[in-house]
Amino acid sequence: MLRRDSFSYTVQARCARDDAVALLSDLGRQGELHPLIVRVRQLPPRPGARASYVINDRLAAGPVRFRTSYRADVLVIADDEIVTVARQWPATTVRNQTRLREEPGGLVRIDVEITLTAPAPLFGYAFRQARAAHLALAARLGALLDRDPGPATAD
Repeated sequence: MLRRDSFSYTVQARCARDDAVALLSDLGRQGELHPLIVRVRQLPPRPGARASYVINDRLAAGPVRFRTSYRADVLVIADDEIVTVARQWPATTVRNQTRLREEPGGLVRIDVEITLTAPAPLFGYAFRQARAAHLALAARLGALLDRDPGPATAD
């Protein structure tokens, strides 16, 4: 039986929206942001994808450390939206829908919704890892994009 749940966060950065889209749509650069990623390798795009990758993460379960790999596809790249889907055995999927919008004062608002689906026995661990990693990513994202350090926020 599969379980599914979502979480979201928002980041504001003082940058051009194009810069945010370029960074977030290039999964090859996610090692700069995502605390679990240790390697990203680009592949020829799968049918229906704008770009495809194999990503290696380093995870921990108590004292045990292990590496895992998964496929990730960038499905949508637009000036106001990026959609990616990552798939890992067994039957685990992470869907990332990112919406971008310009705000007054030269800010870009980045709203991210992550939806994770996984087999029930793995779901709790996978969801906790995904949420912790993406909240750490949010903090790094604001700092990396922000031309004027300070106003980046994640919630």
